[in-house]
Amino acid sequence: MTELIGIPPALLFGQLLVGLINGSFYAMMSLGVAVIFGMLRIGNFVHGAQYMLGAFGAWYLVNLPELFPDLGLPSIGYWWALIIVPIGVACIGAGMERVFIRRVYELDHAYGLLLTVGLAMVIEGLFNVGYGAAGQQYEVPAQLKGSINLGFMFLPYYRAWVIAAALVLCFGTWYLIERTKLGSYLRAATENPDLVRAFGVNVPRMLMLTYAFGVGLAGLAGVMAAPIYQVGPQMGQGIIITIFAVVVIGGMGSIAGAIFTGLLMGLVEGLTKVFYPQASTTVIFVIMAVVLVLRPAGLFGRETTAHSVADVSSGRAGSILENGPFWFCILLCVGLVLPFVIFPIFAMKILCLALFAMAYNLVFGYVGLLAFGHAAFYGASSYVTAHSAAIWGLPPELCLLLGVSVSTLLGALFGWLAIRRQGLYFAMITLALAQIVYFYALQSGWTHGEDGIQSVPRGRLFGIIDLKNSFNMYFVTLTVFLAAFAFIYRIIHSPFGQTLKSIRDNEARSISLGYSTNHFKLIAFTLSAMLAGLAGGLKAIIFQIASLADVYFMASADALLMTLIGGVGTLLGPIVGAVVVVTLQTKLATFGAWVVIIQGAIFVLCVLFMRKGIVGTLEEFLSNRVARRAGKEFGPATEPISSRPEL
Repeated sequence: MTELIGIPPALLFGQLLVGLINGSFYAMMSLGVAVIFGMLRIGNFVHGAQYMLGAFGAWYLVNLPELFPDLGLPSIGYWWALIIVPIGVACIGAGMERVFIRRVYELDHAYGLLLTVGLAMVIEGLFNVGYGAAGQQYEVPAQLKGSINLGFMFLPYYRAWVIAAALVLCFGTWYLIERTKLGSYLRAATENPDLVRAFGVNVPRMLMLTYAFGVGLAGLAGVMAAPIYQVGPQMGQGIIITIFAVVVIGGMGSIAGAIFTGLLMGLVEGLTKVFYPQASTTVIFVIMAVVLVLRPAGLFGRETTAHSVADVSSGRAGSILENGPFWFCILLCVGLVLPFVIFPIFAMKILCLALFAMAYNLVFGYVGLLAFGHAAFYGASSYVTAHSAAIWGLPPELCLLLGVSVSTLLGALFGWLAIRRQGLYFAMITLALAQIVYFYALQSGWTHGEDGIQSVPRGRLFGIIDLKNSFNMYFVTLTVFLAAFAFIYRIIHSPFGQTLKSIRDNEARSISLGYSTNHFKLIAFTLSAMLAGLAGGLKAIIFQIASLADVYFMASADALLMTLIGGVGTLLGPIVGAVVVVTLQTKLATFGAWVVIIQGAIFVLCVLFMRKGIVGTLEEFLSNRVARRAGKEFGPATEPISSRPEL
């Protein structure tokens, strides 16, 4: 059969073996994510970092004599690591659940995802500081060295062990949760905790142990992966996005779906490497898009009602902080002075990222859709704008127009695919779709891979304004920024914008009033993508480069972080957040990997303690102050109960 299609049998079966091994890890990792989401409704984005902790735990144990020569500790091998490390990682997970995770159980799913994103950044950043980007070697255990000749290929003993162990572990976990009394208690505790508590079950402890169990699965997968892949701080970051795509295909929270889809996607990935290697990195995300078109809940998922993130927003139309014309004038005055106070390049970076954050806030703050794919729009526009200027020699206005057009079309396509889902589902879909753009940019010839498009000429705007002059470039950027600010203000204060806010606050009521909510959300998402593309195109011209950093996941995380810090659903929040983030990145640039740790810590603090952001918190303070003054002036309508004498 293989000879008929011109493929050597060794290549085909070798890639199938690699695919089955990858699929085993996908299944184990997806199983942990599915258990945690199915039981706790938490999108555990820190799962990749916990997988990395498992691999490092095994490496630490085997290298104890070298790491601590004065203590005389013995080297602890692979087999003991399979027991010790998952328990240790599970204990770390239990501590994380007790300190952080349980604080967001009662909130929207988006908060859990944002919290775990911040925790992942902190953990991976700490290991990056300690070990750098280089990987550490971990030897295959002596008992599993060697291979067996199957006639058409050699099968390494260790890889056969990984496949067998993963299958036993996955199906054992499925049986435990779906077919035992303990599993029924777990499912009941998530559906009706009060009823389960009435039977004498300690529900908080059960939820903590459930999270620890899911995390322990990630730690065990890390130990098993250590002899196959290099042990490094970024090993979890590369796999976690794929894992969420697998979980979305199988159905969020479906245990059987996670196992079956993980194994299947590994095999599909292996076959793709044989027939079309360039598509092997994106095939899972393409399959995800097709599945979502045909079955939005995934192959094994059930339709669920997702929460909105309306309680994140804090803007109030009557507040002085939401007075668009007033702040437009303030921003204009500040903008005219800014390049004479700080470097124009630094000022342009603030304006560009503020525009990006405002674009993101339009869909997150005013529609309630948590998106993780805006890097695709920002980066795609950056690449198209840079290519048009550097290769085609077009004037900057046409380059920007082309870049914005591409980002708008991408936004319409992504929105059409994802808009039928909400909450965590929507976030994961947009993230996975954005990964397709990232891998395309990495592999395509015209984007120049990791080198990016450099030395982009700024040109002359309309053939008149020489943009090579930094002051000219700054004032053009300021003009575009102010125009976008006015455009966004007009949108959110128009009847269309009021409809968006009503959908965010109560979508069911909007549907009952006859509004096609998906239609409104799609328009808003497309407009957001267009504005994100405008920011990306400007960035390419200002800094004269388009790179993979523009389309990488962290670009979306930066937009989200700026919005959270400033205040979601506020007019000025994204601008304030951009100022804070850019200033931190600049001041802390000499600290290297510590910047990521600090950003992750800010994520965590914002989610736990300051969900309204700087502007939202200030607005709440001013509103309370006005209310207190009104109470003093007119007196309370009724005497507070607490101040009345007892009868």
